[in-house]
Amino acid sequence: MSEKEEEIELAKKNAAMRAVEENLKSNTILGVGSGSTIVHAVKRVAEIIREKKWDIKCIPTSFQAYQLIMEHGLNYTTLDRHPIIDLDIDGADEIDQDLNLIKGGGGCLVQEKIIASNSKKVIIVADYRKVSTRLGENWKKGIPIEIIPMAATPILKKIEQMGGRPSLRMARAKMGPVITDNGNFIIDADFGIIEQPKVLNEKLLNIPGVVDTGLFISLTSRVYIGEKRGNIKIIDKNN
Repeated sequence: MSEKEEEIELAKKNAAMRAVEENLKSNTILGVGSGSTIVHAVKRVAEIIREKKWDIKCIPTSFQAYQLIMEHGLNYTTLDRHPIIDLDIDGADEIDQDLNLIKGGGGCLVQEKIIASNSKKVIIVADYRKVSTRLGENWKKGIPIEIIPMAATPILKKIEQMGGRPSLRMARAKMGPVITDNGNFIIDADFGIIEQPKVLNEKLLNIPGVVDTGLFISLTSRVYIGEKRGNIKIIDKNN
């Protein structure tokens, strides 16, 4: 691992640990997000449970999150049992000045949004590379959009008509498209700098065959940003 990679990994770890330590309480229903930063958060959750004997029940946002829950011996539960989640801790691909997000680079956007939208408090942890003034400044891969497979071609055409540059996300270790945990495809649609993320999100959701988008609008309560040299920047909603 290079010095730069070590710096980024430390930033992720510091942000995740601080977020868990400041927000986790006993008797909590916890949404467990996806991605590399969340690995550090789950590890800290497990340590706190062992130290304090707290009762924490975890709902995963993806198969990866489910594996983390099992690996660390945490209590697993579901939305059927606990439809209201106390705290959701997740990562992001990009965060704008209003705490809107682009998520879904890892392909788990639909389940992540379901968990976030049913949570009383959504905490995002990320490193300094993920922060921008407007969405699309730092994240150049486009908005992830989960779609019904049979609608792929017409959706691609409709996104082009909207001014986007869409592409079907292809798998690396197998032939063909990426398949989500829900059995769907993902389109990555580049719209450049996004001036009105809420408006764009609504337009995309109106396309038949679109399941959901990686635009997370007005869901975030607080963001923990791991900065260089170990500092943590905390940004609250409407702050």
